[in-house]
Amino acid sequence: MNKVIASSISKKFVMALAGLFLLTFLPVHLGINFLLLNPDPEPFNEAAEFMATFPVIKIVEIILMLAILIHIIYGIVLQIQNWLARPRRYSSGSKSKTSFFSKFMIWTGGTIFIFLVIHFLNFYFIKLGLVDGIPVEGEAEDFYSVAYQLFKKPVYNIIYWVCFAGLGLHLFHAFSSAFQTLGLNHRIWTPVINFLAFVYAIIIPLGFMSIPLIIWLFK
Repeated sequence: MNKVIASSISKKFVMALAGLFLLTFLPVHLGINFLLLNPDPEPFNEAAEFMATFPVIKIVEIILMLAILIHIIYGIVLQIQNWLARPRRYSSGSKSKTSFFSKFMIWTGGTIFIFLVIHFLNFYFIKLGLVDGIPVEGEAEDFYSVAYQLFKKPVYNIIYWVCFAGLGLHLFHAFSSAFQTLGLNHRIWTPVINFLAFVYAIIIPLGFMSIPLIIWLFK
């Protein structure tokens, strides 16, 4: 039993570290995406080219992929362990004190995973030459045009918004729980962290969601 508990704690610890790394990446990605609102496509395409070719970025990219993979695998494993343990908890008559957001983490995480698959198919895999042809016109290297044509499609926009709404719910719990998992609990700083988690979980998704909306309606 102790080994099982220790294993669960270690998984949560590694998952928290991977999650915090991903949290630092999202604002960077959002900043680059805001370049899409520039009428000149060069800044965005140059940023995309830099991200695709600069050696340090390539290393960070590999770390990012590993962090995503670790976060997903450990999240699924921990959820399965919780589901398997649930009958024993309920048979003892104790009630679950799991928060609302925690209960739906696996589902919001699944929504994010679906978006990542779509996103990689439309951008990342094209860059690697793993996909023959793209569902839009223009050169595959012209990610500015690719993004614009995708964001002009109402169905793609709806999927995009739903996925980022799920991301917001996921981020709120992930941000605060990551610090708790790392043992950073404090009567003063924990409420501050929870407030920052709330702000982060609203601003980041809304920032991403606003870009396709502006392109769809005004560009």
